[in-house]
This record gives sequence, structure tokens and C-alpha cells, in this order.
Amino acid sequence: MARILSISLDGFDYSVSLTKVEREKLYGAVKTEAVDENDKPCSLQLLAADGKTFIGVGGTANAVLSEDGDWIERTNLIAINANSEEIQPVASSFSGANVLEEATAEEYLSHLVKSVYLLEPLIDSTSGDEMPTKYLTDRIYKFPFSYRGGLEYDTAFIVTNDDGTFMIVGTRADLEFVKLSQMAVLAAEIDEQELSEDELDFDLL
Repeated sequence: MARILSISLDGFDYSVSLTKVEREKLYGAVKTEAVDENDKPCSLQLLAADGKTFIGVGGTANAVLSEDGDWIERTNLIAINANSEEIQPVASSFSGANVLEEATAEEYLSHLVKSVYLLEPLIDSTSGDEMPTKYLTDRIYKFPFSYRGGLEYDTAFIVTNDDGTFMIVGTRADLEFVKLSQMAVLAAEIDEQELSEDELDFDLL
């Protein structure tokens, strides 16, 4: 079900519904299923430390323990930044109006895309009129966005093309440009032994 988002531009508030654009609907999807010699589906199992016990999906969980080994509820945890200062949570963008600012193409292209939404229609909350197309043509808008609320905002960009108006949500990419004759240097080396199970990413392999 599409959610309603309120956006503000030039003093006017507009209500817009968000429909997520799924990659599978655009390009299709392929599902790979592993089977045994009898064509029966295989299931993922975790081999325990004893080397002989198999644990099925849902048989393990992560826990947070204190230095004394006591169980800590996640609701009691506090997020802090690099300076050990408490991070104040941000509210969901659906809880109020979101003021749009003009963005440049360079800003837009410097972000890694996390999700894409189709916006329709752009309706003035007071008059019921649609947003004039002159506000959208050849322009890029941005605003801080958080779907459910959390520790920090992502950046949402609103762009329009012949297929409609879209909201692209992303995070800023940490890019370092080098010349053809310049060697790129990794900021830090990754020690495979220090990677936990949750941190292991197949993109690293």
C-alpha cells in the first residue's frame, strides 16, 4: 500500500503517494534452487563449532552482553558518535512536511542509491490543485529522508522525466578521484579474521 508524504515547495504543501519501484518488476528475477541427488530441495544449515552438529535457519541469534556477561536489552542501548556523544534519533519523514531545496546534478550523482519511489500525484493540500510542471522540469530537488525514523537521515532527490516523477533515496558516496598515472591507495586493510559473521559481505570475496 502506498504511503502519503507531505512535501513543501515555495510555501505550498503538496501531498504525494509513494510507490516503491522494485528491481524485480523492472528486470525480472531468477531464483536458483539447490537440490540433492533425489531432486529434493536443500536447506541452509550452520555447522556448529564441534564440527558435527547442524543448526537450521532460526536456530541462532545475536545477543548483546555487558563486560560481566550479563544480557542487555537492545532498548537499553544508546548510540554514540566517534566523540562518545549521544546521537539524537531523527523522526520519520512521514510525521510532517518536508521542505524541498534545489540540488545540483553533481550532488545527485555523488550519492549511492538505496531505493527508488514513484510519486503520484502531486496535490496541493489546501486547494487540491496539482503541482505546476514548471516546478519539476529540468530541476532536481532534495530533502532529508527517513522512512521509519532512526539515527540519521538519508538524502532524497526528486527528479522528473518522461516516465514520471521519482524520489531517489541514497547516501553520500565517499569517492576519491585519481589520475590515470596516480595509484589508488586503500584507506584501511581488512583483516579477514576480524570480520564477524554479520560483517562478512560476499562483495569482499
